[in-house]
Amino acid sequence: MKYTVITGASSGIGYETALAFAARGKNLILAARRTAELEELKSKVAGMNPDLDVVVRTVDLSVTARVNEFYDSLRDYRIETWINNAGIGNFASVGEQNANKILTMLRVNVEAVTVLSSLYARDYADVEGTRIINVSSGGGYQIVGYSVTYCATKFYVSAFTEGLAQELNEKGAALQAKVLAPASTETEFIKSAFGMDEFIYKGRVPQYHTAKEMAGFLLDLYDSDKVVGMVNEKTYDFELRDPIYPYVSRNRN
Repeated sequence: MKYTVITGASSGIGYETALAFAARGKNLILAARRTAELEELKSKVAGMNPDLDVVVRTVDLSVTARVNEFYDSLRDYRIETWINNAGIGNFASVGEQNANKILTMLRVNVEAVTVLSSLYARDYADVEGTRIINVSSGGGYQIVGYSVTYCATKFYVSAFTEGLAQELNEKGAALQAKVLAPASTETEFIKSAFGMDEFIYKGRVPQYHTAKEMAGFLLDLYDSDKVVGMVNEKTYDFELRDPIYPYVSRNRN
């Protein structure tokens, strides 16, 4: 049996991506901090297709030790696709941001993505049909005021994933690495970033996609031969592109 791993699956893009992959008959490994929401998603998938196997892992990826433990707990599963969707946002000027929140964001957005991507690439680089998709942001390709540190973490995700894709291609590896860069998406992101109890997108955000739409875009990227899937900030159309960051090959020969 083959599985698709999705981190940050308890809500938003991760939640809808799980449903989208389930609709394709994919067995799932769902990871997030909130067990109740994961179990609810598992039940929903069972209602769609009771033949699918859905594994739930409760994990806080901001705790360094938990990241490796999470990966090690999946060694008995054959993982076809790994989706690093978990992420944390922050809106504040650099001089006024909360240092503890920033450290947590760095651990989730940068450290966990790097470690999990590296371990998966180590184990699955030569396995046909495998993919790793890291969720970045439109803020991973442009700097947004009062979100500088968050954007910097997503610049890292974009550059790291594009570089991984180029490196794997250079080696002739079977594994494909791809980066998804959403723009404003109707999720819990803004609510969490600002520490709000609730946030309503309609009437307050001029343009945005639903999490379900973004999950559909992720599938488009999954199916394509392109490395980058990003929302055009001007038109809000979804575009599939070749790598954007320059890559200098270091041919060992």
